[in-house]
Amino acid sequence: MSIPAAGLSQTPARHSIDSARLAAWMQVHIAGFSGPIEVQQFAGGQSSPTFLVQSPARRYVLRRKPPGKLLPSAHAVDREFRVLAALEDTGVPVAPVYALCEDSEVIGSAFYVMDYVEGRIFWDALLPEVAPSGRRDIYLEMVRVLAALHSVDYAAASLSDYGKPGHYVERQVARWTQQYRASETEKIEGIERLIDWLPKHIPADEQTSIVHGDFRLDNTIFHPTEPRILAVLDWELSTLGHPLVDLAYYCMRYHLSVAEFRGLGGVDPKTYLIPSEAECVAEYCRLRGIAPIAPRDWTYYQAFCMFRMAAILQGVLARALQGNASSETALQAGRRAKPLAELGWQLVQQSFDV
Repeated sequence: MSIPAAGLSQTPARHSIDSARLAAWMQVHIAGFSGPIEVQQFAGGQSSPTFLVQSPARRYVLRRKPPGKLLPSAHAVDREFRVLAALEDTGVPVAPVYALCEDSEVIGSAFYVMDYVEGRIFWDALLPEVAPSGRRDIYLEMVRVLAALHSVDYAAASLSDYGKPGHYVERQVARWTQQYRASETEKIEGIERLIDWLPKHIPADEQTSIVHGDFRLDNTIFHPTEPRILAVLDWELSTLGHPLVDLAYYCMRYHLSVAEFRGLGGVDPKTYLIPSEAECVAEYCRLRGIAPIAPRDWTYYQAFCMFRMAAILQGVLARALQGNASSETALQAGRRAKPLAELGWQLVQQSFDV
């Protein structure tokens, strides 16, 4: 017997879905489907609205583009669908996908449907719901899965054209600078300094792999009782890129405050039997068989990740101010762009002569 789905909320009117039209589409495009359906939105998430679709026989998850005017290349659910389909047989844990709909006439925007994976999602980095003896395994499982993703032969997975190999950081800095400018609502000193500094100090260690782009604890579903990831979620920012940027993003939580970002900043991980940032990085390098990461390169990737996340949060803030947010908490989340950018610049100041 399946347990009730967690994290559901009242669907805002702007995200409402015509369940009869959706059911008719699913009847044609998903083998074994039979209606009627009930559709409910999942709470949280500032990006593509996500819904539970319940039929008499099974559960599905639907990810859609938000309605309204969007930034260029944002909310690319078609890319999410493609990478999930490509990774299904690689050993990287993902939810099976069923069908993609690019016809906005069906529910108002493009969407795809995937399987509902039952398990645990952890929102608090301190893992209060996990026995202390099991917390280390949760963190190291995240590292294992990230190393597995970066070890996938993207050409063999038919993803050679999923992004441009090489110069990933250079292109990302330019892209997120442009995205930030497109959604700017105020001058943020930390952002301005990073926009000036980042292009001039890009590390020379070119590497290319499939990268997730938003790999963090609450974007994974763990087995109900085991420290094993069943599915990695939210592939909107995935592309071909530099794997160490993905790793730095995962480790960013060690620097983010508990209060504002549900992070581990100011916390001694040993107190909670959580591996340190250095332990996670060393384990990743061991699993991938690569040399230790140069300290200044590591600082750069962390600062870049904070810059990119600040730019994303600025977009969330802009959409909230326009009344076109994906979540009811968007305004609060968007306000975090400024402290995150300031933290990124502080890291640079601590490691470089600026």
